Amino acid sequence: MSCPVCGAQGPAPCAGCAAELRPAPALPAPAGLDSCAALLTYAGAGRELVARLKYRNARGSVPFLARGMAALAPAGIDVVTWAPTTPARLRRRGFDQARLLARAVARELGVPCRPLLARRPGPAQTGRDAVARHSGPVFAGRRPIAGRRVLLVDDVITTGATVAAAARALEEAGAGEVHAVAAARTPPSRRHIDSSMAKKRSHSWK
Repeated sequence: MSCPVCGAQGPAPCAGCAAELRPAPALPAPAGLDSCAALLTYAGAGRELVARLKYRNARGSVPFLARGMAALAPAGIDVVTWAPTTPARLRRRGFDQARLLARAVARELGVPCRPLLARRPGPAQTGRDAVARHSGPVFAGRRPIAGRRVLLVDDVITTGATVAAAARALEEAGAGEVHAVAAARTPPSRRHIDSSMAKKRSHSWK
């Protein structure tokens, strides 16, 4: 085994690269989710670690990521699922990184992992701007899940559009609660930070 970040033989990630990982920023949960958390900031070593799993099938980091993600999950989860990638991307890559993470997180939690969502045709989110991201993707529930507390797993949260769309489909299928956890979250943009600060100042004046 080798470190996906630097290539050194040994743990994935190695101790040196693990020390460079930064925790994900705490941001509000996207609409429709009871909670949302991520393990790492998608920048620097964190970006390399997750991107090499996502784009190069470097699975050595999955146990490390799954342990951290499972520790962020709320108590009482009944079932773990994932936000599936597009069918075209699945055919091209031959794997779905979110499914790999979901299965590992479920093992850590000792609960079942089930394919509860189907992704309808449409473009992938990678490379789209924030406006385009919020127009998709579209998911549909694959089976009834009345009253279940679902943990939704994804690889990277950017705008939150994917997990929000997946949560809507799970709620329509009857989920009692939907919580999301991701391997990484992109840092907030300067515009997002300025907007948040403006809102705080506005509330402080009231």
